[in-house]
Amino acid sequence: MSLSEGGSERPMATSSAIPDARRIRSYFLRLPLATRAVLFLLTAFYVAHLFAPALTHWGALIPQEIRLDTLYRLNTYPFLHRNILHFALNCFALLPLLERFEAEHGTVVTFILFTGMFGTLPGSLYTLLERYVFHLNGAAVGASVWVFLLLANEAVKTYRSNPYFELAGVKIPTWTTPIFFILVINFLVPHTSFLGHMCGAAVGYLWGLGYIRFLAPPDWVLKFIEGKLNLLGRLPHYVSVDQKTYGRYGVLPSTGNARVGPGRGPLGATNGVALGPVGSTQRLGP
Repeated sequence: MSLSEGGSERPMATSSAIPDARRIRSYFLRLPLATRAVLFLLTAFYVAHLFAPALTHWGALIPQEIRLDTLYRLNTYPFLHRNILHFALNCFALLPLLERFEAEHGTVVTFILFTGMFGTLPGSLYTLLERYVFHLNGAAVGASVWVFLLLANEAVKTYRSNPYFELAGVKIPTWTTPIFFILVINFLVPHTSFLGHMCGAAVGYLWGLGYIRFLAPPDWVLKFIEGKLNLLGRLPHYVSVDQKTYGRYGVLPSTGNARVGPGRGPLGATNGVALGPVGSTQRLGP
């Protein structure tokens, strides 16, 4: 508190620009269960890496080292990070996107996909392209593969409600936003994997268009499991099938029952693509 010339008190400048610690704490306390679990695993792998640096090489996605006995690499590479900045930026970018995905699809689906096929599919695509098309062996680690996967999914939903945005009089499809981010980051941030990020985005587009929705268990199976195990009652912050924001395939806010993909239901849509710093400053890859 400072004094004016007349000796009366004058309040200091407002601190509204300073982040409110209570709001930050409240945000983390509201995170759904699968998002918390993924964040815990990311943190656990990073802390373990500090004590055992060889862990990064053990779990990295190295195309020429993918064999039957090392297929685990297709799922471990998103959990590994090279340094604290890489880890922090990836988590910062991933959290709001992952939280939104879990709110729309439920806890079980989110946890199954992000510990399984959402690592395996982009990792397998990356390995095939590196080994048999480009004949390279670039190692890859980092959760930014999930960031671009989720951004691509959001971009597809955005495109259905807002197909274009104008830039200098030129109409640009909104679904291209993740590709723009990938290009910018590839030029601005050294040692990032353009191919790895594109593979993550490709899987995100396939999910958003409805072509790989079969990877998630059917709702009736989830309801049966939830009912038998009483998951909603036993697990705090659990998002059940009946609590999902839009249901499995969502409802468009401004159009009718637009159906996407072979035999798929209507997809949800948002009013914009999540923006902000994208966690892709890893040294080895996506």
